[in-house]
This record gives sequence, C-alpha cells and structure tokens, in this order.
Amino acid sequence: MGSTKASARAGAQAGAWRLAAALLLAGCQAPCPFPGQGRVTRLELFFGRAMPGGGRVSDAAWQDFATRVLTPAFPDGLTVLRGVGQWRDPQRRQVVREDSFVVLVLGRVEPAAVAMVSQTYRAWFDQEAVGVVSSKACAAF
Repeated sequence: MGSTKASARAGAQAGAWRLAAALLLAGCQAPCPFPGQGRVTRLELFFGRAMPGGGRVSDAAWQDFATRVLTPAFPDGLTVLRGVGQWRDPQRRQVVREDSFVVLVLGRVEPAAVAMVSQTYRAWFDQEAVGVVSSKACAAF
C-alpha cells in the first residue's frame, strides 16, 4: 500500500511538472490583455546619422531612403522617430553620441526585408551597422 501512495505521489509530481512546463510555454503565447488585440511582431530598427570621415545623413537623403527602401519593405506601415543614441567605440574606448532614426514596425515582418533594409542603409551611407530588435507584442489598430 505504501508503494501505491509513493507511486501516486510521484505521478502527481510528474503531472505537476508537466503542467508547470506547459504553463510556462503557454506564457509565450498568452492571450492579449485588451479586447481586439492580436499577436504581432514588433520590429525596431536603429539608424545612425553620423558618417565616417565627417558629415551626416541629411533629412533629404533619409527621406529618399524611406521612400525607396523602407516603404516598399514594410508596406503595411511604420513609424519613424528621431532620437539621440550612444554607443561605446571599442577602438577608442569612448562613448560616441549621434543623432539617429528609430523605425518601429508592428505586424508581419519578413526577415529578408529586414536584411535588405539593413544592407541598403549600410551601403548607401557607409555605416558599420543597423540595430535590429524584434519581439512579439499585442496590438490593435
């Protein structure tokens, strides 16, 4: 009888672990908190304006890039924010501050579009990198 209780307890513990694991995994797809929201990809792109050797990406050049590259890559919409960013230059070991653009996209995002946007900006404006952050979010429009 003792082994039956031990077996039942072990089974209950295993079931509790399975339930806990399922709840943790389900948390990745938890329901959205507000009515009408659905799961979307949230993409943030960070574009520095300073150019090597001096100069900066002008407003006109940015607008051309936005029209010719960003809009076709993200046709469902995007938001452009102006910012001031900073990062540590590993060679000079100094903090570098520069004006930037932050582009926010909510919705369906194709990885190939993100790669193309990043590669194009780096090529057009001689940039080392474009920051890319992605996550899942809930949104309604």
